[in-house]
Amino acid sequence: MLTDIQIAQQTKLKPITEIADKLGILPDELEPYGKVKAKITDDCEKRLQDKPDGKLILVTAINPTPAGEGKTTTTVGLGMAMEKIGKKSIIALREPSLGPVFGVKGGAAGGGYAQVLPMEDINLHFTGDFHAITTANNLLCAMIDNHIQQGNELDIDTRRILFSRVTDTNDRALRNIVVGMGGKTDGVPREDHFMITVASEVMAILCLAADITDLKKRLGNILIAYNRSGEPVYARDVHAEGSMTVLLKDAIKPNLVQTCENTPAIIHGGPFANIAHGCNSVRATKLALKLADYTITEAGFGADLGAEKFLDIKCRFAGLKPSAIVLVATIRALKYNGGVPKTELREENVEALVKGSVNLEKHIENLQQYGVPVVVAINRFESDTDAELETLRQICEKNGADFALSEVFAKGGDGGVELAKKVVAACEKPSDFHVLYPDEMSIKEKIETVAKKIYGADGVNFEPAALKSIKDIENLDEKYKLCPVCMAKTQYSLSDDQTKLGRPTGFNITVREVKLSAGAGFVVVLTGAIMTMPGLPKVPVANSIDIDSDGTITGLF
Repeated sequence: MLTDIQIAQQTKLKPITEIADKLGILPDELEPYGKVKAKITDDCEKRLQDKPDGKLILVTAINPTPAGEGKTTTTVGLGMAMEKIGKKSIIALREPSLGPVFGVKGGAAGGGYAQVLPMEDINLHFTGDFHAITTANNLLCAMIDNHIQQGNELDIDTRRILFSRVTDTNDRALRNIVVGMGGKTDGVPREDHFMITVASEVMAILCLAADITDLKKRLGNILIAYNRSGEPVYARDVHAEGSMTVLLKDAIKPNLVQTCENTPAIIHGGPFANIAHGCNSVRATKLALKLADYTITEAGFGADLGAEKFLDIKCRFAGLKPSAIVLVATIRALKYNGGVPKTELREENVEALVKGSVNLEKHIENLQQYGVPVVVAINRFESDTDAELETLRQICEKNGADFALSEVFAKGGDGGVELAKKVVAACEKPSDFHVLYPDEMSIKEKIETVAKKIYGADGVNFEPAALKSIKDIENLDEKYKLCPVCMAKTQYSLSDDQTKLGRPTGFNITVREVKLSAGAGFVVVLTGAIMTMPGLPKVPVANSIDIDSDGTITGLF
């Protein structure tokens, strides 16, 4: 079989104007970026605002393993398969971060014959949204340091500056730095930090903002520091929100592309699924619901992180109600959860499959708490045996979830027809979507609710610094007590210990730090050893990416 990039480069794409026309987007509502990608203007959203919404389908997955689950591939393939069965569909995804693209994970545009294209553009600079977010973030940092340099009228405590610089590459050397070195004219020396762009609160804000007015208001609400009297200082206090919004005036517009079967796809925003909510923008999702009968979207990492945040943060803020949830798993990944080494996953092992399926069962149970029908999509591999598939089918049925095989990686939309039919049927079932906890619950109780009901923890251990932060946040303003919690936890386990696979029991979650993202509107809760600036591996993907004299890129996946 051809590699992902070879398939992408051999696919004939339609002009983006044709894709837009298929969706009913008017020519004046499109801002082309070349021939095969474009931004959709506010005029389209305004024109369609009274049109009824289509069905919203969330695609999520079990906890990720080295064996791979294929969540984005399944999302793209399901969108294409919907069109195969005569349903008008659209896909709504996040934009990939350059960090993983050049690091260890690779790109995030699907795989095989289920990709969004142009794959190279989407995985690299795309339409410049991430660069705009990086620049807006770092402009605010520059304005903070300049304010201190120019007399510090706000009396900012340089030991309590909360807002960090960002870059969209993995660079561990920037995690902890000192700025302002050199001399009196070079700034005030202080400790600073870099995060990856997808972890920036500016990214989270862009993806939650309803429009440019809301965007500016949220940017102004960013809590940047405390002064020496312990009072909060916001981005609006250094008058940064206007210029930041100007930098983001185009980035806030959703991007239109297509799949390798010319199914429309909107790709917009890309917040980290740990430190932020891990979903594409609210604007993109809401627009997609107006443009098609079925919108297929996804949330980052496993259902314990991405889906929980999609349902408890994004849906809460945007008033979204999913009609069905697709939970992606592979037999290989479940056997890995059952203790089989990565090198032996191709061998039939029903016993290990049953043992590892407790992870799948817990995710089914978690998603059912939200009152939405669940369909399990098994991303099929050649090594999967009939006995293993039948065993897994029985496990899904026993847990009240529909089951369908997906072969979209190798067969494109044709390989997802069975899944598409099951998802359409699930969308017609009764749905009683509700969030996991009410706004009025205390921050501490919200954390405990997620830990117990989603992770399966016995309880939560709050470190003293975390308890103090919670108290400070709740005392800062009554409205912050109403914020949902955004849990930052390892993606590899339901617990906060990545070595505990399957369905861990008898554990507590340790909360070491709690931070307020006042502009985004949620409270970030850091558990375990979560890093907001990844490092490159010993042999990064960047080593094998190249381009020839004809402009053909190789090594990207």
